[in-house]
Amino acid sequence: MDNSTSKEKVEVKKTSTGNKENAYEIENVVRVQNYTGEGYKLRDSRPETGQLAEENREEIEEAVQQFFLKKYKTEVIVHNMVGAVDGASVFVESVGEPHFYTFAIVGIDVKNETVELDNFWSQEGQVEYAINGGLYAMAFEEEFLVLDEYLERMTKEYPIVGIPIEAIENVKATGFATSYYSITPLGDVFKQLFEVYLKNPDITKQELKSYFIEKNINPERLVIPIEFYMEDENIKPDKEIFDKLVADIEKMKGIPQGAYSIYLNDNLIDKRRGIGMKDNTLERTTPNKIVKD
Repeated sequence: MDNSTSKEKVEVKKTSTGNKENAYEIENVVRVQNYTGEGYKLRDSRPETGQLAEENREEIEEAVQQFFLKKYKTEVIVHNMVGAVDGASVFVESVGEPHFYTFAIVGIDVKNETVELDNFWSQEGQVEYAINGGLYAMAFEEEFLVLDEYLERMTKEYPIVGIPIEAIENVKATGFATSYYSITPLGDVFKQLFEVYLKNPDITKQELKSYFIEKNINPERLVIPIEFYMEDENIKPDKEIFDKLVADIEKMKGIPQGAYSIYLNDNLIDKRRGIGMKDNTLERTTPNKIVKD
C-alpha cells in the first residue's frame, strides 16, 4: 500500500522553479497552501470502494472507533475515507494524548456491494508507531515546544510554509505530526513502550519521561523529518534558507533527542500522492541526519 509516510519524490520536468509543465502536473499538482488532501488516491485503488465507504460512512465511523478502543485503548475521530483495492483506508486522529494521526482499513466486498464492518485491520506497525510517537511527544512536551516555537518563527521571518493541518488530518497518517515535522520511533525500546501503554493507557507524562530516561534511548532510533515549502509558487527552494535551517538545528539546545532530517521543497505538491519532494528539493538526510542526544 502506498502510504503517506513515503519519502518518494515526484518527478517534474521543470525543476528550476517548480512550474507545472506537463499534463499530469497541470491536473494534479497544486500549491501546498491549497492542499487539503482532496484528490488523494492510493495505488491500485478502485473507485467503487471509496463510493461504498461514503455511502456507509456513519456505520464505518462507529465501527472504526470501536476498533481503536478495543485494540489500542484509544479514542479516535474519523477525518476521511479513501478507497483502496479491497477496502477503504479510514484516516483518524486520536482524542487527547497521546496525540497522533493514523489509519485503519475496512474490508469492502465490491461484488456484493457490502462493507465488512467486522473486518478492520491496520498495516503492520503503523498504529504502534503512531502511538509511540505521541507518547514520546507527551514525555518531552517542553522540548517539543522549543522546536515548535523555532519553526513557527522561521515561517514568520522567511518565505516558507508547512503543510496545512487539514491535509495531515485527511491523508497523511504520519503519527504524531505538526505542519512542519513528524516522529518515527524505531527499535525495541518503543516496542516495549507500546506494551506498557496497552496495560496502562492513562500513563502520565512523568512516568513516560522516567521510562525514556531509564531506557537511555538511542537518538538515532527517533527519526524526526522537518519539511518546509517555499511560500511563493514560482520560486525554487532557497539554499540560504535551507542552510540556516540546517545550521540552526545542528547548534540548537533544548530540543528533543532524535535524528533530524531537513527538507525544503518548492511550493507545489502532488495532490494524488500527498508528496512535495522533487528533483529540486534540498535535503539533509540519511546518512547525514542531524543527531541530537
